[in-house]
Amino acid sequence: MLKTIRHDGPDNIVPLVIAHGLFGSARNWGVIAKRLSKERPVIAVDMRNHGHSPRADSQSYIDMADDLAEVIASLGTADLLGHSMGGKAAMAMALTRPKGLRRLIIADIAPVPYPHSQNHNIDAMDSVDLNAVTRRSEADAMLGEAGVEPALRSFFTQSLDIQSRSWRLNLPVLRAEMEKIVGFPDIDAVHEGPTLFLTGAESDYVTREDRDGIKALFPNAVFAKIPGAGHWLHADKPREFTAAVAAYLAAGDV
Repeated sequence: MLKTIRHDGPDNIVPLVIAHGLFGSARNWGVIAKRLSKERPVIAVDMRNHGHSPRADSQSYIDMADDLAEVIASLGTADLLGHSMGGKAAMAMALTRPKGLRRLIIADIAPVPYPHSQNHNIDAMDSVDLNAVTRRSEADAMLGEAGVEPALRSFFTQSLDIQSRSWRLNLPVLRAEMEKIVGFPDIDAVHEGPTLFLTGAESDYVTREDRDGIKALFPNAVFAKIPGAGHWLHADKPREFTAAVAAYLAAGDV
């Protein structure tokens, strides 16, 4: 099963599972998870081939959906929040294995293929001379030389294990599976459960043109935007993001 970080909250409330995006980890969501745990238990996962979760030869959304379904089955019932790659995995789970799923929140991603590959970032991480790295700042500088912007350098180095001088990311598989990661599988199913598509107002990942396709798969979907936020809406506007998630989940508690 996926490696998880649990943030304890009131045990009489449906827990929330959080699925991070590409190159992320459960640790990245610590501040958000801690705030949300005031109202409910929160379980942040390391997705396969990320963090401390098992390594695998596939990064398909059907396989990631199965991983998430296993976590939710262990809880009995749960809400699910997924961002970016984690959002696509959450959608695939809702469409294929919805048992135990109460409310679904998809953060700034649509069930569509995207034209951009992330292999250039894998190239940058591969360019880091791990044998020469003794501090994250050294890896940060090497990523800078490879052309990675400062915000992403800080994000990537969170997945660097200095002691073992290795990435907590299965970069070869992520590279090989990139077409699947930026795509979305053709799933002949509909999820009629309550679903929130929460996006950054400054992001172009979910367009108005995407809404018809979203509603075809998620007919009870509702949409909300966070002003001033981009694709990394939980990092750009953490308080507003937390408030929006908490309010949507609380509506299902009554």
